[in-house]
Amino acid sequence: MCAAVPSEPSRLLECGPEDLGVTMGAVGGSLGMRKRETPESDRPRLSVAFVLADDFTLSAFSLFVDHLRLAADEGDRSRQILCRWEVMGSSGEPVRASCGVAIARTAPLSDPRSFDYVVVVGGLLSAGEQVDAATVAWLKQAAAAGVTLVGVCTGSFVLARAGLMSGRRCCVSWYHHRDFLAEFPHHVPIADRLFVDEGDRITCAGGGGVADLATLIVERHLGRSVAQKSRHVLLLDRPRGGGEAQPHPPLADTVTDDRVRRAMLMMEQNLADPLPIADIARRLRLSTRQLERLFQAVMEVRPAAFYRQLRLRYARFLLDTTDRSVTDIALEAGFADCAHFSRQFKAMHGFSPSGSRGERRAPGEGGAPTSVAGPRLFDGAPAPEFAAMSQTDKNLSHVNK
Repeated sequence: MCAAVPSEPSRLLECGPEDLGVTMGAVGGSLGMRKRETPESDRPRLSVAFVLADDFTLSAFSLFVDHLRLAADEGDRSRQILCRWEVMGSSGEPVRASCGVAIARTAPLSDPRSFDYVVVVGGLLSAGEQVDAATVAWLKQAAAAGVTLVGVCTGSFVLARAGLMSGRRCCVSWYHHRDFLAEFPHHVPIADRLFVDEGDRITCAGGGGVADLATLIVERHLGRSVAQKSRHVLLLDRPRGGGEAQPHPPLADTVTDDRVRRAMLMMEQNLADPLPIADIARRLRLSTRQLERLFQAVMEVRPAAFYRQLRLRYARFLLDTTDRSVTDIALEAGFADCAHFSRQFKAMHGFSPSGSRGERRAPGEGGAPTSVAGPRLFDGAPAPEFAAMSQTDKNLSHVNK
């Protein structure tokens, strides 16, 4: 156990072997730590440094660090045995999260070579820098030393602003896709998947995808059973791979009728395997005819036609923001027949899916790729195509797959 030296209160605590070689300030609870030399065999097999940007996303940080905490020890005892982590900072001032909670550093900026990963946790975007110059210099030092840099949430912006993502793909959230293109027109943002692993650079869109990335890293260093233990304690279901699609953005937020909103959300959550309209109506405790009338009154279109247009719009989003094959995108959007998908797509947009990519300009060649729905993909009021469907569309009573 640790015991204070009564005659010299300013000295550090004197700790026994059970304290894992860590000594901390006895007065005032200093966050700086001094560690004794540890034999190589006793060192944690996974070491992670966190850099928190101003207005960082608390959930992204907590999901990642809790995976490490639960993987590091038996049960939830939280001792840093199998892995260790530090919150790094250039100053002793706490960093404020976007929700208002402040997190203090646990260590000053030190030799980055003692870590396997440096994880930059981003958050709200602003006109100013998210981290200070000293932290940027430290990130560059880590990159030069070959330490893997990880950007989660808008941490990818921090890395790109530091010039550390040149020539690399960069995973961003669909919500910040256009923000990234506007600031970094010569970079290649990936907005359809959870994270992108390119060896010494890993970028993650954020949200729940952070948990999946943390699982991958824990499994890589500590094994599958340890990674599964973290997820089980956190009550998380199966881990998703980085290539799995980001959940697409909602359209129903601007609709006031609760029943229509709920129907739209069901449609949005079932794109790859569309629900029959009768099933949606049943779940809402409506008849199919009642749901048809509601959609006609609120959206000026029948629900089946709206559903198909929603799937085609999502397919256009994937075509504009990814390099996935047309067949893969057709299946993702709920079309079992690629030829049928191409006909429906051309009827809606006036050109084929492959033609859409032919017209798309590459980053840096006259501007960013054309967005599907203005400043925010799928954001705001329903797109004009929903209000200008053909009479054939409006007469549809079921979803064609």
